[in-house]
Amino acid sequence: MLEDISPEQIKDQFKKNRNLRISTYVVGGVVVLILGYFAYRQFMFNPGNEKSKEGYYTGLNFAAADSTDAAIDELRPFVNKNDGYVGGEVAQFVLARQLMAAGEFTQAINELEGVDVDDTYLQAMSVGLIADCYSEMEKYQEAAETYLEAAEINENEMTSPMYLMKAGLCAEQLKDFETAATCYNRIKDDYPSFAGTKSIEKYIARAENSKTE
Repeated sequence: MLEDISPEQIKDQFKKNRNLRISTYVVGGVVVLILGYFAYRQFMFNPGNEKSKEGYYTGLNFAAADSTDAAIDELRPFVNKNDGYVGGEVAQFVLARQLMAAGEFTQAINELEGVDVDDTYLQAMSVGLIADCYSEMEKYQEAAETYLEAAEINENEMTSPMYLMKAGLCAEQLKDFETAATCYNRIKDDYPSFAGTKSIEKYIARAENSKTE
């Protein structure tokens, strides 16, 4: 049976429950694995970017160890020096993530908007992190719109349903239950594996019921 959850309870869950909180960041170890693979592939196939590897891994290692301030200090000058190279663009993504961890959300957005890569997964993650920043600043309209943008980039079973879920939660914050229901139903129809793990029917019912209140 669906819980009778009020808008205030949604807000409380949104802020306090780590499983429902919008800003479920990509944490250190996962970042290292994804970016390590991405950087390896790019450097292997783009020898001209070899020089941009210099100094890159030091900052990445600080990030992996959750040494936020050290990572920012290492990565910022490296990004400025290697802008336009693969290593510089990946480092800029990592720098933005560290700025988010430090609560510098506006600076993080500025860095993420400057990330220019061919890899569509990293593109989606960059846009998704911009949306995370907006949600942390309680700019839920901008966050919802940006999550939907991220969900459309390289539609896949990992990032697309995750960002649709976050868009739906933001829409609920705005009491836009029509959009929330649309997001949740799309997850149910297009991404059943993700939908099953998130008990999506509960969210659909909550949004649909709230539309009629």
